[in-house]
Amino acid sequence: MSEFTPLRSVLYMPSSNAKALEKAKTLPIDAVIFDLEDAVAPDAKPGAREAAAAAVASGDYGRRTLTIRANGIGTEWHDADLEAAAQAGPDAVVVPKVNSAAEVAQLVDALERYGAPDHTKLWAMVETPVAILDALSIARASERLTCFVMGTNDLVKELYAEHVPGRAPILPSLHTALLAARAAGIAILDGVYNDVKDVDGFLAECEQGRQMGFDGKTLIHPGQVEGANSAFAPSERAVEDARGLIQAFEDGAGSGVVTYNGRMVENLHVESARRTLDIHEAIQALQG
Repeated sequence: MSEFTPLRSVLYMPSSNAKALEKAKTLPIDAVIFDLEDAVAPDAKPGAREAAAAAVASGDYGRRTLTIRANGIGTEWHDADLEAAAQAGPDAVVVPKVNSAAEVAQLVDALERYGAPDHTKLWAMVETPVAILDALSIARASERLTCFVMGTNDLVKELYAEHVPGRAPILPSLHTALLAARAAGIAILDGVYNDVKDVDGFLAECEQGRQMGFDGKTLIHPGQVEGANSAFAPSERAVEDARGLIQAFEDGAGSGVVTYNGRMVENLHVESARRTLDIHEAIQALQG
């Protein structure tokens, strides 16, 4: 089985909402973010912290990637969130507004101090101008950091920009974060789409994110799951083409120029085709 981990659909679920946590067990999502931050009122945070830890430990979520989003560095809940998350041992701890390599080191030290198992990684939310400008050093700061999560709402706010179709005001920032993630060899997730009733707009943004190179999209509503899963999965045609291209390349080894469906095939095309098959096989394994 491929080592690739599908992250097409990554759904924020408020950990203070027992019905939401139960609902997540039935959804065809690749990953859950048990949220302790934005979706949880201050007086509900201690209970949400316990509920998130219990959910991670329950074993009721199948093969889904399970993460806990802590409150940010400097908040009154941050340390307790990290300690509880580390001891619960999710697949990752998501931390908002990570702004520097030094903060990554601080977070990793805290996770280790609180006894986080080796499999519990760090996902850093990139959502401020300084994080964009320092994205590569953040991405390379620790082997425990395995994913960037774009916080596009906060980024738009910090830039004094506007939410518009096509996202032109933040495209340079998205590209910069993508470059850093790929240079460091980590995953990267696109930000949320706010209007849950605008299906066409959501699907267009999923398509844009996939074309740009994101691994998947963070979501705020169960109704967005199917669209994200479809957009970030290779199509049947893409899988068929990948297999055919690899076969043509192997059959033509040593014969000079190799073509497939009239197009010249080089090593870079084979690498892309193999990644397509890795993603496809990992999705099949998740569903099976």
